[in-house]
Amino acid sequence: MSRLVYVINGPNLNLLGKREPHIYGSETLADVEADCRRVGADLGLDILFLQSNREYEIIDWIHEARETAAGIVINPAAFTHTSVAILDALLACACPILEVHISNVHKRESFRHHSYVSLAASGVIAGFGTQGYTLALQRVARLISETSA
Repeated sequence: MSRLVYVINGPNLNLLGKREPHIYGSETLADVEADCRRVGADLGLDILFLQSNREYEIIDWIHEARETAAGIVINPAAFTHTSVAILDALLACACPILEVHISNVHKRESFRHHSYVSLAASGVIAGFGTQGYTLALQRVARLISETSA
C-alpha cells in the first residue's frame, strides 16, 4: 500500500518567515519541508511537499492525490475560508485529510473562524505553529496504518 502523503500549502505560505512573523513565526517554508521530510522518514512516509498561490493548482494536486496518495496534509491558508472548489476536490478523496493552520484561527478575525476545508478533514490542527505539520503527519500515519490493518 502507498505511504505517499501530499503536504499541500496554500497562498502566501511561500512568504513564511518573512510575512507577519509575530503571527506565523520565523521559520521558513523550507524549514517546514525539512521537518516534514525528517518526520515522514521516521514514520515510513513518502512526502510530496507542495505550495501554490493558485487555487486551480491546489485542486489539480488534490485530484492527483486522490489517485496516488495514502493521505493529505493541507494548509489551505486563505482558501480555507473561501474555497468551495477545494472542499469539493477534497470530498472526492477517500484518504485521510488533515487540515493544518499555523496560527490559532479562532483567536483571530471572525471571518477566519469558518473553514470549508474542515467539512472534508479527518482532523484539524491549529495554533501549534509549524509543529502542526509534524503532528498532522503523525496522525495521518496512524490513520493509514489503521485502514491497512
